[in-house]
Amino acid sequence: MSSSVYNVNKGINKAIEFKGIKAQYLMYFAVGLVVLMMTFIIMFLSGMPVYLCMSIIAILGYFLFSKVNKYSHQYGEFGLLKEAGYRQCPPSVCCRSRRKTFLELKKQL
Repeated sequence: MSSSVYNVNKGINKAIEFKGIKAQYLMYFAVGLVVLMMTFIIMFLSGMPVYLCMSIIAILGYFLFSKVNKYSHQYGEFGLLKEAGYRQCPPSVCCRSRRKTFLELKKQL
């Protein structure tokens, strides 16, 4: 029986990469796999046929891998976090009256 050896290379100041999936996407993939495993257990214990459970989990696992891989390649190491940060910023700051703004600041002090 042969054993497979998977190399996880991490150079200096480089993110961990495994099979093309980088950095925090490895955690997302691992959490997704745990959720799929729990879903399989719940489906199996509820009395569904094993082949139906395995086929549903295989399809969901394929979609999980494809989405995580897509996000990893699209956004890169920290791009998804930056995108979430950009969404929280307002598109513009509107100040109609300088006097009112400064009076409110003076009250706060």
